[in-house]
Amino acid sequence: MSTHLPMTPPTLVRPVSQDDQAAWRPLWDGYNAFYGRRGETALAEHITQTTWQRFLDPAEPMFALVAEDRGSLVGLAHGLLHRSMTRIEPVCYLSDLFTLESLRGRGIGRLLIEAVYAQAKAAGAWRVYWQTQESNAAGRLLYDKVAQHHGFIVYSKEL
Repeated sequence: MSTHLPMTPPTLVRPVSQDDQAAWRPLWDGYNAFYGRRGETALAEHITQTTWQRFLDPAEPMFALVAEDRGSLVGLAHGLLHRSMTRIEPVCYLSDLFTLESLRGRGIGRLLIEAVYAQAKAAGAWRVYWQTQESNAAGRLLYDKVAQHHGFIVYSKEL
């Protein structure tokens, strides 16, 4: 007699829908907290609400994907398609990537990145790029497996 273990449904990566906002929000807040945007430095609510509405607007070049596992959202990826001075086709900036801390190391981040690759390719992009903090060692272990680090340093200035 053989024993069968219950099958675990695979993690599904899909575009967000309007109904996902309540489940997406804790992931978004977790992502922002990871980068120090919490408490007094938290994003203004109108920025979060505008960003959410942009994800749902087909005229916007932004998109949001979520990872769903057993009916719960467990990760997110946000992308922005834009023009480039060095390519004719659009490029895709992977702006935000986040997986629940308790589920990291299980391949959800990789699934989200691969889904961004697929979404970008479907939009005609040939390149996806992103940035992370130098100190994000766990993230960089994954990123080194799915993309190339070209040694660029990012500068910015608030205007």
